[in-house]
Amino acid sequence: MSGSAARLNAIASVASSFEPDYVEAAEITEIFGSNVFSDSVMRERLPKPVYKSIKKTIELGEKLDPTAADAVAIAMKDWAVERGASHYAHIFFPLTGYTAEKHDSFIEPSGDGVINEFSGKTLTQGEPDGSSFPNGGIRETHQARGYTAWDVTSPAYLQEGNNGVTLCIPTIFVSWSGEALDKKIPLLRSNKAVGDQAERLLKLFGHTDIAPVASYAGPEQEYFLVDLNFYYARPDLIAADRTVFGAAPAKGQQFDDHYFGAIPDRVADFMMDVENSLYKVGIPAKTRHNEVAPGQFEIAPVYEAANVASDHQQLTMTIFKSVAKKHGFACIFHEKPFAGLNGSGKHVNWSIANKTQGNLLDPGHNPSENAQFLTFCAAVIRSIHVHGGLFRAAIASASNDHRLGANEAPPAIMSTFIGDELLEIFEQIKAGKALDTDGKGTFGVGVDTLPHLERDAGDRNRTSPFAFTGNRFEFRAVGSTFSISGPLVVLNTCLADSIDFIATQLETKVAAGTEFNTAVTEVLKEIYTEHGAAVFNGDGYSSEWHEKAVSGRGLKNLRTTPEALPELVTEQTVSMFEKYSVLSKTELEARLEIYEEQYTEKVLVEVKTGLRIASTMVVPAAVRFQTDLAQNASSLKELGIEGNFSTLENVSGLVSDLQAKIADLDAKVAVEGDATYACNTLLPALNSLRETVDALELVVADDEWPLPSYQEMLFIK
Repeated sequence: MSGSAARLNAIASVASSFEPDYVEAAEITEIFGSNVFSDSVMRERLPKPVYKSIKKTIELGEKLDPTAADAVAIAMKDWAVERGASHYAHIFFPLTGYTAEKHDSFIEPSGDGVINEFSGKTLTQGEPDGSSFPNGGIRETHQARGYTAWDVTSPAYLQEGNNGVTLCIPTIFVSWSGEALDKKIPLLRSNKAVGDQAERLLKLFGHTDIAPVASYAGPEQEYFLVDLNFYYARPDLIAADRTVFGAAPAKGQQFDDHYFGAIPDRVADFMMDVENSLYKVGIPAKTRHNEVAPGQFEIAPVYEAANVASDHQQLTMTIFKSVAKKHGFACIFHEKPFAGLNGSGKHVNWSIANKTQGNLLDPGHNPSENAQFLTFCAAVIRSIHVHGGLFRAAIASASNDHRLGANEAPPAIMSTFIGDELLEIFEQIKAGKALDTDGKGTFGVGVDTLPHLERDAGDRNRTSPFAFTGNRFEFRAVGSTFSISGPLVVLNTCLADSIDFIATQLETKVAAGTEFNTAVTEVLKEIYTEHGAAVFNGDGYSSEWHEKAVSGRGLKNLRTTPEALPELVTEQTVSMFEKYSVLSKTELEARLEIYEEQYTEKVLVEVKTGLRIASTMVVPAAVRFQTDLAQNASSLKELGIEGNFSTLENVSGLVSDLQAKIADLDAKVAVEGDATYACNTLLPALNSLRETVDALELVVADDEWPLPSYQEMLFIK
C-alpha cells in the first residue's frame, strides 16, 4: 500500500466510519467511590475495634495491628466478590515510573471443588520478582526476592474490565535486603519527615492541639488525543510516544483559538466516559478543558492527601489510555509529542496541612496567623534556593527536556514566584522596615500585628517553575508523563530540612533571651537576605533572566537531564535524605543509575525509530518522487522543451543529504555511549536528520508522502 493510500484510508476512517457509543452522564453523587473499599464501607463491614484500629493507622500513623488484617481481608474479599471480583492484585509503582500489578484468583482447592479465600497475610504481603524491575544494582539477577506490602493509607478499589473485576490493593515494593524499589516508600517517609518538622514549628508558635501534618497535592494533567488510524500509521508515536519527524502545519496554535474553546463532541464523549470511570474509583476529577495546542486537553482533580493523590494520578493515566482506545483515540502523555506546539505538563499543586491548624500555606483571615504563614513561606524559599539543583533533578527526563525552556514551559532554572504583595513584605522585612503594603497601613512584624493578606495577593506567573498561587505552591515544571511521587518526595524533604533549620534558629534565639516575635522577625530577615535570590516574579522566558539568574544570583541552569541527575547524589542531597530517613545513599545511587539508563534507552529508541522511518519510508518516497521528476525532465528535454528543473535539483540535494545523515547517525548509534553521549551526540544528529526529512515533506508530492501529517493528526477528530 502506498503512503497516499494509507493516509487517505486513515482520513476516511476518521471522517466517516467511527461512531462511538453515546455516553450518558452519570449522577456523580451516586457513583462516586462506588468501587472503593472506603471509610464508610469499612465502618459498615468491620468490627468496631478493628475499624478503630485501622482508622488510627490511617489518620495518626500508628503501627498496623496484625490481628486486624485478617478481619479486613475477609471483609474486603466479601465486598469485592459481591461486586463480581474473581481476582485480587497488589498494585505497586516500581522505578519504571509506571504501574505494576500481578493478578491472583481468590480460589483455593477444597475437597472436590474450590472456595474463595483471602487471608490477612495475603492482604498485607506479596512477592513479585525483585530483580526484574529496575533496581540500580541493589539486586543481582540471581537475587530475585522482593516484597509488596499493603499501604493501608491508600484505599483498595475495584478495577472493572471487559472480562471481569479485580480487587486492587495499593502496596509498597521493597527488596529482600530492605531498600525501596518503588515510588511510594520514599513518599510515605518524606510525608512523615515534613509532618514531624512542621509540628515542631507549630509548637513554637504556641499551638498545643496539633493534629498530624501531611502534604497534599492536586496534579493537573495535560495530554494529546490522536485518532488511532493516524497513530498506527506513525511508527514514531507507537515506539517513542512522540513524532521524531513532522513539518509544521500552516495553521498551528497561532490563533489561540483552541485554548478553552468548545470541546469537540467526540472528545467530550471521551472525557465523560473517563470521568465516570474515575468517579467510581474515588478520583475527584473537577476540571476539563481544551489546552493551548490543537489536539491538547487537560483534566484537574480536587486536592487530596499526597499519597492518595499520587496513587490516583497513576490510576488516572491508566484509565485514560484504556478509555481512549474505546473511543478510537490514542492518549499521548509525552511532554512534547509535536515540535513547535505547546508541550504537556503535570502542574503539581502542593501544600501542607492538618485538621487543627488547616492549610499552613494559606495566609488566612486572622492577622495573628500571618507570621506563622510567612515563616512557612520562608522555609519554601530557602528550600528552592538551597536545593534548586535537586528540584531540577526531580523533574528530569528525556521527554521533559524537550519541553523545559520552550515558550510554553518554565525554564530549567529553579526559582519561585511569590506575587507582588508577598515580595514587598519580604523586601521590607529584609530592609528592617515596618510593613506597608499598597497603602493599607503600617504594620509591625510581630505575630499579632501583621497585615491581612488576601488569598490572591498577586498575579499568576506561568513562566515560573515553582509559583505561589494564593494558598499553595504550583510545581509547574513537572512533566506530563511523571509519577508525581518523585517531585513530592523532594518538596516534602527539602521543606522538612528548611523547617528544621528555622525551628532550630528560633529555639536558639529564644533560649538566648530573645522575645519570640523578635526572633521570628530576625529569622525571616536572615532567611530572605540569604536565600531571596531564588525569588523571581518576572518573565522566566527572557534571556535577561537566564543571564542574571546564573551570573548575578548564582542559580544553577541545568539544561539537560544528564546535567541534572547527578544532583541526586551530591553530598548535600545524600546528607539531607539520610538525616530524615527518606532515602539512603545506596537508594539514591540506585536511582541515579536507573534514571541515567532510562534516559539513554529513551533516546536510543527515538534515534533507532527515526533511522528506520527515514530509511524504509522517507527515502523510498523521496526517491520515487525524484524519479518522477527526473523522468519528466528527461521527457521535456527529448521534446526540446525548456523547463525549470529547480525542484528536481532541490529534491536531489535533499535526498543526498538525507542518505548522508542516515549513515552518520547509524555510525553514531553503533558507538556504545552513556547518557551524556546520547544527549550531546545522538540527539543533535537526530535533530539534523529531522531538518532534512521535514524539508522533504514540504516538497515531495503529497500523494507520495507516507506519514500522516501534523495537520491531519491535530485537526481531524
